[in-house]
Amino acid sequence: MRGVVMYGPGDVRVEEREDSRIIEPTDAIVRLTATCICGSDLWPYRGVEPVDHTLMGHEYVGVVEEVGSDVSTVKVGDFVVGSFVISDNTCEICRSGFQSKCVHAEFVHGGIGTQAERARIPHADGTLVATPGQPDEDLIPSLLAASDVLGTGWFAADAAQAGPGKTVAVVGDGAVGLMAILAAKQLGADRIIAMSRHPERQKLARHYGATDVVEERGEVGVAKIKELTGGLGAHSVVEAVGTQESFMQAVGATRGGGHLGYVGVNHDVQIPGIELFFAGIHTLGGPAPVRRYLPELIQLIWDRKIDPGKVFDLTLPLSEAAAGYEAMDERRATKVLLTL
Repeated sequence: MRGVVMYGPGDVRVEEREDSRIIEPTDAIVRLTATCICGSDLWPYRGVEPVDHTLMGHEYVGVVEEVGSDVSTVKVGDFVVGSFVISDNTCEICRSGFQSKCVHAEFVHGGIGTQAERARIPHADGTLVATPGQPDEDLIPSLLAASDVLGTGWFAADAAQAGPGKTVAVVGDGAVGLMAILAAKQLGADRIIAMSRHPERQKLARHYGATDVVEERGEVGVAKIKELTGGLGAHSVVEAVGTQESFMQAVGATRGGGHLGYVGVNHDVQIPGIELFFAGIHTLGGPAPVRRYLPELIQLIWDRKIDPGKVFDLTLPLSEAAAGYEAMDERRATKVLLTL
């Protein structure tokens, strides 16, 4: 089968890989219908994370082709959406709603790689969720978004306790930040402030529910948020970038007693303990437990109540994956969908 392998920074190739096969009785083989490139894939692409012949991809939807003898919740022929973290969905941690910290947790990126024609999904019963039927083609991008960016944005907004009566500020206008705006709107937030300098992303942010746009960054951006909130800061803040500046901007934009949901994959972020101490805020974040939200998100998409698929602004065949990475690296694309 064909799959994407990153040999080193900036070196992305599509090549023949060993075909996926059942190894454990809890496995399922999924013939992928669509996959995509994540903003976090750019960290190794840019040399920030180590990479050496790494199997790429962790967002995926497709049709079950084969199941192990212990799999019972999905069957051959089902169209499924899977989380980017493998989980059994039965352990004590999973039952508390944090499937991304499952005792069997395994990141799909690297060990499995779903930028490919097929994928072996371990713990299929706990990781995959079947859709109500075979989806129309126009729903596939939105269902694919649920595999990571929608679920991650939703977790961030939930962690920030976005809801009625709240002002939400979203730091980051990438795919996850845009999905956090969609989530905050669905959760009933009164006001949603998108922090963005990119005109096309600002337009999509407003489509998803942003009421205000702040282009300033750093301390100036924090001052602007406070100006818009009577000097207090936002009740709920989402950090969806993962840099030192963005994280401290998010902390500064959160009012005393407010909630910060952070999901940007960070590198070398140093949080000054004294600043966090005196901020007096609640924080919750990390790898999103997407599996917790998948049934609800799939139903919202199926009923056409949300349209997260609009976050994909470039579609390419799998064979042109390298061009997709280049487009996202150069910010010519927000998120690239790869067809198979």
